Amino acid sequence: MIRSHHRDGLSLLTIDRPDKANALTADMLRDLRAGVAQALDSGARALILTGAGRVFSAGADLDQARAGLATAPEWEDLSAALAALPCLTVAALNGSLAGGAFGMALACDIRLAVPDARFFYPVMRLGFLPQPSDPARLVALVGPARARMILMAGARIDAPEALAWGLVDRILPAPDLMEAARALATDALAADPAHVATIKAMTRPSRA
Repeated sequence: MIRSHHRDGLSLLTIDRPDKANALTADMLRDLRAGVAQALDSGARALILTGAGRVFSAGADLDQARAGLATAPEWEDLSAALAALPCLTVAALNGSLAGGAFGMALACDIRLAVPDARFFYPVMRLGFLPQPSDPARLVALVGPARARMILMAGARIDAPEALAWGLVDRILPAPDLMEAARALATDALAADPAHVATIKAMTRPSRA
């Protein structure tokens, strides 16, 4: 359910459970975390995270969420590992993004989205707290009031509004999404890994 490909300095992680809106199970979270570790071990200079089908991820698998996955530490561990990678990371959001899956996208350096993507993080309604690092990363992108609209008011944000807020960086037609993500990785893939890591460190937000 997680496809992981590492070659020539590029790591590609794909959430592949489209029949369930790419909802994430505990095993899938572990596989994603292993894919991030493999990217680090392989000296990747760029990583692209995407999904199969028309939804990036609906968050936690509903049955497993009821059994405790919604508040499991694996979410924070995964987003922390993504944020700590020394390479360029691009979230190619092939569709809507909800709940715990938000943390993965927020931890990436660049977020691309298709025009019909929607963004929501319904922790207030569900009675959960967001992942510990997500609010600060969200505030860094959209500001405190808009972060509260998402986290406290349960606002559902469409792609144009997400672009205007700074939650995503570009909107692209679905057929062009992966090509655009790969194009953004071109310069990093041609560079020395240490050079990539240095520039990333120089541009890292203080609270990321």
